[in-house]
Amino acid sequence: MAFDVARVRGLFPALGDGWVHLDAPAGMQVPEQVATAVSTALRAPVSGPGGIFPASQRAEAIVDAARRSVADLVGGDPAGVVLGPSSAVLLQRLADAMTDDWFMGDEVLVSRLDHPANIAPWLRATQRTGSAVKWAEIDIETCELPSWQYDELVTDRTKLIAITAASGVVGTRPDLAKISAVARAHGSLMVVDASSAAPFVPLDIVDMGADVVAISAGQWGGPPVGALVFRDPSMLERLPSVSVDPLARGPERLELGPHAYPMLAGLVASVEYLAELDDAASGTRRERVVTSLGSVKAYQAGLLANLINELRSLRHVMVIGDAMRRVPALAFTIAGVKAEDGVEHLASRGVCAFADPGQHGVFSVLGVGEVGGAIRVGLAHYTNAVEVDDLVRAVSELG
Repeated sequence: MAFDVARVRGLFPALGDGWVHLDAPAGMQVPEQVATAVSTALRAPVSGPGGIFPASQRAEAIVDAARRSVADLVGGDPAGVVLGPSSAVLLQRLADAMTDDWFMGDEVLVSRLDHPANIAPWLRATQRTGSAVKWAEIDIETCELPSWQYDELVTDRTKLIAITAASGVVGTRPDLAKISAVARAHGSLMVVDASSAAPFVPLDIVDMGADVVAISAGQWGGPPVGALVFRDPSMLERLPSVSVDPLARGPERLELGPHAYPMLAGLVASVEYLAELDDAASGTRRERVVTSLGSVKAYQAGLLANLINELRSLRHVMVIGDAMRRVPALAFTIAGVKAEDGVEHLASRGVCAFADPGQHGVFSVLGVGEVGGAIRVGLAHYTNAVEVDDLVRAVSELG
């Protein structure tokens, strides 16, 4: 494997601002090739699809390339790729379409670990249809999402399981294969939000056991574009169409209005960027993506382990959670220091981090709000050991 963080850092003009960007959970900075692809598409003649002239054919080619790039990222079929402005918007469309025939007595299962984007649409659906909602709980010590509880929670009345592939808050990666086995046994669909996992681990929609996977390109430095990937593209034909085009077929049935073609061009470039993170990767784009993200995973595992060990060595710091399988996102509290004061200090030292008041989501279950909230950070592809040391040094000053 050949992951060269110095080379990767050179791909990001934004890093020239001098800040230590540990704000990756909100989305990575944009690599030069993505910005170039977007600006080039903005300058090129692009029209609506359906015409025989070059500008129209260019639009169709961009959409087709975007579907194929997303399919390569998750190991899916381009015919099952729905494109849209964000994963949150697309998940809401999906919930509206999937729950059209739900009734009282039907159930949906969500988890405390998930981002609101994969919880709120399903909760709204249960309110509209009179169906019931169940919650999968986390282990408050480790922030793991125990898979054994799904044996008890999932029944033959469970229409759908909504779950994350990785938490962008505490980093936990649930055991999707075990959970999907339970879903299949009861005939339940499984919708996986892989937005926080996609930048860091190779994804395979079949291995995950997901029926639908949601991703957001901004998480890995792509443009503000989202996608849904259906493992079985024919499923799209069985859902009510939300398109304004009465002739819409396949993924177009869940797409509204014209696409933002420059953003889709940037999406294609961003997947190419992922495929090139390991400069020794070879083969098809899918093969290069898997190799490159495997190299990223190995590099960041060491970096994250060092960061966690250093933070835990500080007596006034408590790292939240201790999941065995995780992505490089973590949260911590500082004794006697409110999170908002902590991130203000970090900013004075040139470190980007977020303060979470702890009133919602996974933190509300842990009671983080009672101790002044938590500080959230995350590693990016371009994070190096020096930046990790900068964070630890700044946090140590608060002791």
